Amino acid sequence: MTDDSADWMDPVDEELLRLLRDEDVFMPDQLAEEVEPRAPHVAYRCRELTKYGLATKHAMGMYDISDLGERYLAGEVDPSELEPDDA
Repeated sequence: MTDDSADWMDPVDEELLRLLRDEDVFMPDQLAEEVEPRAPHVAYRCRELTKYGLATKHAMGMYDISDLGERYLAGEVDPSELEPDDA
């Protein structure tokens, strides 16, 4: 993990990515049981992580960590260099 996080990142993002890494696919409601923010905020953060390529959306409300997210947790990716996917 790099010391400098990007402006777009939220303090809970790294914890969400770790939870996504530990399980197969998670829904925001399940993630919210493990972290402080409520489910709507967790769902928003999952969408943001997906937009920047750190998570993958498999189906409506179902997310998993991406290869890029794994590399971020390993300290190999600087999130301030990531560009959002506006597609």
